[in-house]
Amino acid sequence: MHPQLTQGIDVALLVFWAFVLFFIGLVFYLRREDRREGYPLEDAISGRLQAPGGPLSMASTKSFLLPFGHGTVTAPTQGREPVDIAARRTERSVGAPYAPTGNPLVDGIGPAAWAERAKRPDLDMEGHPRIVPLDTAPGFHVAQQDSDLTGWPIIAADGRIAGTVRTLWIDKADRLVRYLDVALSGATAQPADSTVVPIMAPAAGTEPLVATGPLLAPMMMARVDRRGHRVVIDAITAAQFADVPRLSAPDQITLYEEERVQAYFGGGYLYASADRQEPLL
Repeated sequence: MHPQLTQGIDVALLVFWAFVLFFIGLVFYLRREDRREGYPLEDAISGRLQAPGGPLSMASTKSFLLPFGHGTVTAPTQGREPVDIAARRTERSVGAPYAPTGNPLVDGIGPAAWAERAKRPDLDMEGHPRIVPLDTAPGFHVAQQDSDLTGWPIIAADGRIAGTVRTLWIDKADRLVRYLDVALSGATAQPADSTVVPIMAPAAGTEPLVATGPLLAPMMMARVDRRGHRVVIDAITAAQFADVPRLSAPDQITLYEEERVQAYFGGGYLYASADRQEPLL
């Protein structure tokens, strides 16, 4: 028999209702917490701004202390305005895709979108930049069984040579190669093989980003052809390498620059050529 408090209430019933109330409170707590960022929302059809909701929907402001003296960040961010992207909705229906009206790789549309991350390097546990060129990282080197890829040609999605590898950029914390430092060459118009993919011409008025620092390509999007002594990056075409976002410093990359570089190459898998945007069937 279950212990009873009264003839109609026992301990098992109290535990059950306590769990129900706790679960309802947990749902409200989680919904408030996951809405700290992302507001204001826009109506899917009209674009009208929607109110974030009352106290049961929107969490109170919370501040987070950043390490190594980088101050604090407050969430939710107040006064955030919606972003005007260079794209148009293809249909007036909920969930309809957007079609780019400019150069999607530069404008940040769809898979080429990026987040406004901090304009400072990612740091290791000691407060030093974790992603640096290999030749500036004492104690790190490529194993003797492998090549450091220096001078190897980079083959783009259209089968043309985009440039050569200057050096590797490594992650000192995770101990792996993150980026390839690319030296563009005048051979981008010379085919490296007979396979040529049509290049999608940039929209009128699209200006390339200002090129000042190194040009990096994500190592995770590269395939090393050891037999052919070349590196294949099929995310973008050779001509599109010229508009890859450059770094502001010669020996470090910021979190924001990482977003831009990753987004540019990631977006190329959809926007690098016109045939990539067509359905498979």
